[in-house]
Amino acid sequence: MGKGQTTASDFAVAPRRSRSVEQAATPAASASNPAELSTETRNGDQFLEPAPLGTEADQPANRLIVPTQESRRERATARALQREDSRVRLRDLKRARDRESKHYANCPLDYDTKMRLQKAAIENDVKMTVIMKAAIDQFLKDNGY
Repeated sequence: MGKGQTTASDFAVAPRRSRSVEQAATPAASASNPAELSTETRNGDQFLEPAPLGTEADQPANRLIVPTQESRRERATARALQREDSRVRLRDLKRARDRESKHYANCPLDYDTKMRLQKAAIENDVKMTVIMKAAIDQFLKDNGY
């Protein structure tokens, strides 16, 4: 679709709101006060204020919106169970992390061995600890541990 081919009828437009009965019944009162008229036309796109809570039409809607004591209790119970499940999962993750935590073994190396290890790590782009761990694992497997 080109720029020149687009028309207003190509877009969906919402129907205009009808004026409330109160505004239609008193056009003379709003016409007599120009400040109200200008405010009304400026705020034409905004929603009308809701009626007071004491009207009969709003009471069934309020009953639907306000949760009952039972639904509040169910929701609170569901949230408590979810928090408990989250707490248990977090505790299990911490335990698993503790089981798999790193245990260090310090060993002194002579200068030549350390330099050979460092050179191998640089040339192979691997950390020295990875090489040492692989060497220790290989030694333990070869000796049946």
